[in-house]
Amino acid sequence: MAAGSHVLVATGYSGAVRLAQWCVVALIFLFFLRVIRAVWVEVRPAGPRHGRSNPRSMADPRVGAGAAPGRGKGPLALEVIEPLDRAGQRFEIGDELTIGRSPGCGISTAYDIYSSTVHARLFHQDGRLFVEDLGSTNGTFVNSERITRPTKLGKGDLVQAGATVFQVTR
Repeated sequence: MAAGSHVLVATGYSGAVRLAQWCVVALIFLFFLRVIRAVWVEVRPAGPRHGRSNPRSMADPRVGAGAAPGRGKGPLALEVIEPLDRAGQRFEIGDELTIGRSPGCGISTAYDIYSSTVHARLFHQDGRLFVEDLGSTNGTFVNSERITRPTKLGKGDLVQAGATVFQVTR
């Protein structure tokens, strides 16, 4: 009788060890999934997200098509596309505007760990809008291409600073 009870205890202990092993394997698997996701978010090109509908364009089909009277004459602005919890925020661009994690920036991206303290600068020159990277760690991208010198922007261009993606709008 005593030998039979040892078998049950040993089997129960073995089952607990087996369960712990599977839990460790599952945790390692989840860790690698998170690493792969983080790498994907970092290296994928920025682009407009087609899943997000624009309520203004549904209300007036001419908006976005350039057919609305008086459009195209107003000042350019930046509208957040990503992250989605900040999508739709608009920032008017004056003479000069900085983007970065610093609270002193015109557009503070304190929520974005991939953004530098003072990441990029937007400015007007000869009536045109330009963006330049200010030596940021992760770079500044215009239409998915990393910029190394001041780059001219136009309506519809995408600007990525860290993980935040903006679209140039009017």
